[in-house]
Amino acid sequence: MKKVHIFLVSLLLLSFSLDAVSQVISESAKRKFTVGVDVFTDIWLYDINPPYMDQFFELRTIQQGATAFMQYNMQIGNQELASFAFGLGIRNHNMYSNSVIEDIKADTIKFVSIPSSVEYRKSKVNLTYLDLPIEIKLRWKNGFKLVPGFKVGYLIDSKQKYKGDRYDEEIMVKEKTKTIRQLEDWSYGFTLRIGYKVASLYGYYQISDIFQSEKGPGMSPISIGITITPF
Repeated sequence: MKKVHIFLVSLLLLSFSLDAVSQVISESAKRKFTVGVDVFTDIWLYDINPPYMDQFFELRTIQQGATAFMQYNMQIGNQELASFAFGLGIRNHNMYSNSVIEDIKADTIKFVSIPSSVEYRKSKVNLTYLDLPIEIKLRWKNGFKLVPGFKVGYLIDSKQKYKGDRYDEEIMVKEKTKTIRQLEDWSYGFTLRIGYKVASLYGYYQISDIFQSEKGPGMSPISIGITITPF
């Protein structure tokens, strides 16, 4: 929980910094460019499937994640209300559970529940994507905005982190193993932001699974959070 607080404080400080920078940027530049951060928690959709996980698999309630992005805005027609936006972003997902991947290099991914006799502090899978978002932005003069969109992401990093006792020894270990096999290289899904001025509610519905078909469990995230766009 301490790391969650540090994470949120860091993002808050970042938003203040971006707001300070926005004060010295012209209004015309602000209309052309959007810089922001999404802070969210994931709801992971999955089916218990015996070849890939057991019935004791459970996820933590809060699954914090974040996206940092920059976009270029192109006005649609002669009206200032609507614009088309595209850009780049870095997206990070965490999946905390009571399980570990038995062998991240195996031909088939299998989650194994940590025995109740084993004490542990953390077990998670971390995924990082390079995103290409496209959006239609509807912004009214009163500050209200509605932003539907779609984004495609390319997997640039994956790892499993575990901190706890070894199964066969009563000693605390901290392990990080990188590059999980059988992950899909690409992810894609729909986004939606509804907000007022610099703050918005944020949602992302991923329609692609994170693991390759028949190489791991069918899993995908729904992200719900807030977006801060100082400009």
